[in-house]
Amino acid sequence: MSMEWNPATVQKRLLTALRGSMRRINRSSCLTGLLLVAGLSSGCTNLTQPLSGVPARRLPPQFLTQSKSNLVPLDPSRLKQEEPRQYLIDQGDILGIYIQGILPFTKADQPEEPPPVNFPEKESTLDPSIGYPILVQEDGTISLPSIEPLKVKGMTVSQIRDLIRKAYIDAKIFPDVSVLQPSVTIMKERTFDIVVVRQDVNVQAQQMMNQFGPRGTFFRGSDQSSSGQVVKLPAYQNDVLHALMASGGLPGLSARNEVKILKASRVRQQERDSFIQQFYSTYYSNPNPCSCPPPLPDDPSVVKIPMRLPPGVIPSFRPEDILLEDGDVVYIESRDAEVFYTGGLLPGGEFLIPRDYDLDVLGAMAMAGAGVGAQVGRGGGGGFGAGSFGGVAPGMLFILRKTPCNGQITIEVDLARATQDPRERPLIQPGDTLILRHKPIEEVVNFAIPTFFTFGIQAILQQR
Repeated sequence: MSMEWNPATVQKRLLTALRGSMRRINRSSCLTGLLLVAGLSSGCTNLTQPLSGVPARRLPPQFLTQSKSNLVPLDPSRLKQEEPRQYLIDQGDILGIYIQGILPFTKADQPEEPPPVNFPEKESTLDPSIGYPILVQEDGTISLPSIEPLKVKGMTVSQIRDLIRKAYIDAKIFPDVSVLQPSVTIMKERTFDIVVVRQDVNVQAQQMMNQFGPRGTFFRGSDQSSSGQVVKLPAYQNDVLHALMASGGLPGLSARNEVKILKASRVRQQERDSFIQQFYSTYYSNPNPCSCPPPLPDDPSVVKIPMRLPPGVIPSFRPEDILLEDGDVVYIESRDAEVFYTGGLLPGGEFLIPRDYDLDVLGAMAMAGAGVGAQVGRGGGGGFGAGSFGGVAPGMLFILRKTPCNGQITIEVDLARATQDPRERPLIQPGDTLILRHKPIEEVVNFAIPTFFTFGIQAILQQR
């Protein structure tokens, strides 16, 4: 028996099938409710575990992250001291001095000894010197035979030569002053022992693989121990730039954008300890529950040199701050704490924030392996995601940001608006935690659509 399929017949049969599906859904309402509750309770959901925060566009300025994409690298020449036209003698220098008949002393009936020739060390830039080694003492003087010590600190080689000649002429111990022509050269220049402590790593490909895992995940389990060495810097090269070049170069990508210098001449450890103790005892003697301890002032013995600055900003450090003396410590700190965390429907992990450019919420999601509108399933955050049921991607991102005094502020980002309005894309700062969630309406749709298709289509098929 043939059946005629006209529009009226099709409409009648569809209505009959829908009524049957509704009756079946009503009979299975308890089961559906149980499934819904089970789904909501098994993962991160805004229905059972709601989150709320300040909309990103209304975030107060004090909670915003300062942009660093426009920072300009510091000119390395500012870390180098200006060398004088002529080398000036100071304590620690070793002079090569030869005075005919006096240094060395020879008797009248003995032949003159030729002056010794000294060749500099392999790394030295000095020319070969002639004469016997004479050390410049701590008081800036040199001692020569038959005359009083001569003050030579701050003089050039030619000035010292004239000073020696005048001293022996005034002492009247040289019979023929016409042949008194002292020879003065620099045998060894003074050096400074500088301690360089570095926590940055050499950013070669293999070492980067050891530090970063898939999708940029940063593993704290990697070796972040400091490397330290003592470098000897010759005079007029005892500055920050030469210390960095002698220990591996400018700070790498894993280092903070600053160099710290601990000035040994300024260190007063006992005075500093007493100041810190008095500083905090003043606060804790009358604690205010509505405030937190004030920040500790910077140590006056530490000089901080930023390696990147905003355009047009002049560095605040002085030229003498980059000069290094014996015992000074150059410290390059690692930035392994500059990370953000992900959770919710995002793959959980810890990710290193780029050092030299900004990272907003969309970039952070991409770094974590989930873009805006992506299908995020159970593997993302342990809940019922869009990829598992209805197909509606999560549209709400919450940023848990730390504030002073162990506080926290929650920032609410609407991902649909974030793709169109830059004000809805706040920059990520160290310590942020990103939690991806569905909006309540998205969760309802994601559960309603599969419920309808599970029971409704089944009822339609059974009516045929």
